[in-house]
Amino acid sequence: MTEALRIVFAGTPEFAAEHLKALLDSPHQIVAVYTQPDRPAGRGQKLAPSPVKQLALQHDIPVLQPQSLRDPAAQAELTALAPDLMVVVAYGLILPQAVLDTPRLGCINSHASLLPRWRGAAPIQRAIAAGDRESGVTVMRMEAGLDTGPMLLKVGTPIGADDTGGSLHDRLASLGPQAVLQAIAGLAAGALAGEVQDDSLATYAHKLNKDEARLDWTRPASELERLIRAFNPWPICHSTLDGAPLKVLAAQLADGQGRPGQILAASKDGLSVACGSGALRLTRLQLPGGKPLAFADLYNSRREQFAPGLVLL
Repeated sequence: MTEALRIVFAGTPEFAAEHLKALLDSPHQIVAVYTQPDRPAGRGQKLAPSPVKQLALQHDIPVLQPQSLRDPAAQAELTALAPDLMVVVAYGLILPQAVLDTPRLGCINSHASLLPRWRGAAPIQRAIAAGDRESGVTVMRMEAGLDTGPMLLKVGTPIGADDTGGSLHDRLASLGPQAVLQAIAGLAAGALAGEVQDDSLATYAHKLNKDEARLDWTRPASELERLIRAFNPWPICHSTLDGAPLKVLAAQLADGQGRPGQILAASKDGLSVACGSGALRLTRLQLPGGKPLAFADLYNSRREQFAPGLVLL
């Protein structure tokens, strides 16, 4: 039977909350949760608690939200919790060496890639956009570098031709928690040795931003198709048509050629648009003020807006 440990959990988004759920259902004691300070969200920009904070409060677990863990007072607060282990998942703050050294068994991290591939903030979306055939979760022992620590456990999953950032996120969010529980059992038993990462194989997964979601129609259709899947559900790829913004949520590779961005054909099957090489058939779009719709629905009511020859910019 696994030794019950005093665990401090640190994480912020839904991916992290799934890990916290699994720990709450385990024999281990979650003595405190660290999460990012509440951020403005929604149209009203009211301060909103993170998914991890919401879950912790539901279970009456103390929540700590320091602006930084470099503050000696914040470090003393952690020391007073006397943790055996700190589990970190998409927390968003740097852990200085003093924090890494505080728990008896150190700090471990669940990262949504097969390290050393895709260190950094957006490994799920970068893997899809790059055309990787596989992704996964790596549980590593943390050190001062960004996602550079020794790897304790890896769990892989194929990236399907129809995977989006959302679908791969959800799959990894179900794989990661079990991997963490398995790693904790191995650490508690002293039976898990870390494998050092090969830094020469590392790539950096830059944080996503809305600007790079603008579709550059001079790029090959195959690249844009992957980008559209990678950036769904956020930040969502977009373009403009006749001066109005157009969000693109799904597309397929298609035959055809023309000026990049030019509409080649429109039918209930989709909107065919020329790219730098090849073409894309856009199958799910969102117009300003509207909901995401299958192109067939837009075509029935707004056919004139998508006439062949018009150009997306």
